[in-house]
Amino acid sequence: MNFDLTASKENEFEDYFSEKGASYGESMRRSIPIALTGRDILARAKNGTGKTAAFCIPVLEKIDQDNNAIQAVITVPTRELALQTSQVCKELGKHLVTTGGTSLKDDIMCLYQPVHLLVGTPGKFLDLTKKGVCVLKDCSVLAIDEVPTYDRWSSDYDTWLLFRKVSDSQAAQTLSQAHSLDGKRFNGLSKSLELRSSRFRHISIRPFIANKVDFC
Repeated sequence: MNFDLTASKENEFEDYFSEKGASYGESMRRSIPIALTGRDILARAKNGTGKTAAFCIPVLEKIDQDNNAIQAVITVPTRELALQTSQVCKELGKHLVTTGGTSLKDDIMCLYQPVHLLVGTPGKFLDLTKKGVCVLKDCSVLAIDEVPTYDRWSSDYDTWLLFRKVSDSQAAQTLSQAHSLDGKRFNGLSKSLELRSSRFRHISIRPFIANKVDFC
């Protein structure tokens, strides 16, 4: 199946990167057009190729600002990565960062206000859902950063529970980014995700596999 790798919703994000003098990385150029079609993606790319923006932009593009519900979740394995990812989101749209080490009371108060996108760690998300203040029934996109941390879901029960909560509630789109999976583990994980969704595609961004985009 062929995709137009230059297509996007309005190309506003390209203008943003141009104005900031930042490079429009290969991760963004290859994965964003596919993500905007609603496909599930597992992408493998090195740091510095724009992989964080590559999943943040499609997530934000899908949000309906008139719908005051949580529509997307970006999950990362650590508080530090949550804060880094939030900096990208701050430049691109509304967000709420929620991690361990922050006040649960403050997070709950924030969630009583209209929130469209959550960025944070799986454990804190689950704490908030158990308290009934983080309602994911309208969540249509789950972005998972640093997939190598999550590829053994049996040993990361929080992540597995969050994944099931979002993906089982409806046909939610899943965008996954990795940078340290070797070829064997990358292919194994992509096959397991392919069994879950007929919409799934995986991408290897250079310099892992030069001049190649693999579609399952």
